[in-house]
Amino acid sequence: MKVLVTGATGFIGRQLSLHLAMQGYDVKALCRNTGHPYLIKHKNIEPVTGNILYKQSLDRAMRGCLQVYHTAAMAKMWCRNPDDYYETNVVGTRNVLEVAAGAGVQKIVYTSTCGVWGPTVKHPMNENDPRIAGFPIAYERTKYLAELEVQDFAKQGLHVVTVNPSRVYGEGPVTESNTVGKMVSAYLRGKWRFIPGSGKQVANYAFLNDVIDGHMAAMDKGQSGERYILGGEDISFNDFFDMVHHVSGKQHRLIHLPLKAIEFFSHFEKVKTILTGLPPFFLPEFAERLKYDQKYSSGKAIAQLGYRITPFAEGMHKTVNYLKQA
Repeated sequence: MKVLVTGATGFIGRQLSLHLAMQGYDVKALCRNTGHPYLIKHKNIEPVTGNILYKQSLDRAMRGCLQVYHTAAMAKMWCRNPDDYYETNVVGTRNVLEVAAGAGVQKIVYTSTCGVWGPTVKHPMNENDPRIAGFPIAYERTKYLAELEVQDFAKQGLHVVTVNPSRVYGEGPVTESNTVGKMVSAYLRGKWRFIPGSGKQVANYAFLNDVIDGHMAAMDKGQSGERYILGGEDISFNDFFDMVHHVSGKQHRLIHLPLKAIEFFSHFEKVKTILTGLPPFFLPEFAERLKYDQKYSSGKAIAQLGYRITPFAEGMHKTVNYLKQA
């Protein structure tokens, strides 16, 4: 069977392409540059030049495909043109859905994010919970708007399932959007020296291989119009770095940096960017997020898709070994 994967050079898309190819699927890997170093080479993977903003290239890429995994997104912390988030994440998703509807595609899996729920208060969020805060982060806001597009197409009869990974980590390249990989890699090189605030803030970490399996299970078993959280364990910053130290054998002295200091620095970075056009290291909306937990439940995916969670210790051990070799 032929399947299309958009965003085939991304952290999730590249690994998904490989897993599909290894299971015998004929994978058409959509990317803007077929010479990209992160594009995986495999006899069952056909690189296809295209852009989700151009329907003609999407139509060409989808010919003969019965399934589409739409993982492409603008996931950077900052863009020189803020409209790029909306264009890529909302308009691009609408384009994929419109072309798929006219190309005879049978099933689509759309990759969203747990960021559409944002911060949590006490209990882990599930798929039925409403968002309790605004949308100061452009990525989260536009992924939420893209989910509304998905819901509209599902109501019109297109079979499309949404998956919502949490903070993904695992064996893969350290890209700009791979925040966990950046932290672990910097720690291993002795370049990461702080823990935000008290270190008790909690986030949910999903192992990459679990997320890939969850995508494929959503394609096979997912109900159209439904969304499924693909998460892992809820881990505090303190426990996160304790685990990285434990599995790597590297111990670096880390200081607890007050959140007020991080907030001040983020405002300085924002002004610097406005004045110079240089990319910021951190932004105020992300500093604000550090005040809250991000806890999510994968119970629905476990029950309906057979989703399985790799223990954080095991996943981090594989991640550290990969980064050491890389």
